[in-house]
Amino acid sequence: MSKARKLLTTLLVLATTALAGAGVAQAAAPGYVALGDSYASGVGTRQYTDANCKRSAAAYPSLIAPRIGATLNFQACSGAKTADVLNNQVAALNSTTKYVSIAVGGNDIGFASVIEKCALPFYDCTGDINKALDAARNTLPGSLNAVYTQIHNRAPNAKVAVVGYPRLFNGQECNLLARISSKEQGQLNAGADVLDEVVKGRAAAYGFTFVDIRGPFTGHAVCDKAEWINGLSNPISESYHPNTNGHAALADLVQPALT
Repeated sequence: MSKARKLLTTLLVLATTALAGAGVAQAAAPGYVALGDSYASGVGTRQYTDANCKRSAAAYPSLIAPRIGATLNFQACSGAKTADVLNNQVAALNSTTKYVSIAVGGNDIGFASVIEKCALPFYDCTGDINKALDAARNTLPGSLNAVYTQIHNRAPNAKVAVVGYPRLFNGQECNLLARISSKEQGQLNAGADVLDEVVKGRAAAYGFTFVDIRGPFTGHAVCDKAEWINGLSNPISESYHPNTNGHAALADLVQPALT
């Protein structure tokens, strides 16, 4: 082979390799947007990448993204209500978004503050629970509709997983400083069922996949031997949220709904 022909062959190989490399570089990973409240951001894992929203590398969106080869846009924020998702989170969605997960609604009905009241000694929180359930049945559906409409319109090509809430208690009183009676625990668990059924119903109306975590979390509630949910904790904000084991379980439950 002549020197000129060898040189031409070498140049062709280099050009082909460069084009192939350019093609790989331009192939962006699919987008995954994680929306919602503290149950999505990772509160309870005790390890956070930011102080305000308490997003965690141990939260289920962080665990799922590398498994499915997606780029995570982590928008979920501790304390978020549906209005916060609308005002601060859904702008991250667009027509190229491939995966969306969302957990929201608990803060809209004040469920966290209800649990705090139930933990007070000599305080009957039945009225507070009933007030939260009224909000779940009468106000929350419209708020969820507003959020789900935005997700549908902004990310029409995405697979959407709507994640429910667990039953927190098993009826035992193991936290001496949290005086939540067995009766109140039962009422709170029933309240979680009402909340989940409302969220499930609205998710179905939009064609989204509801991830019901109540069954898988049974046997892993507060006071169970293998807790996936923190009991009363220090700081108090860690209380009654999934711990690292809980988020590992959540990742296994949510991932199939996305893929």
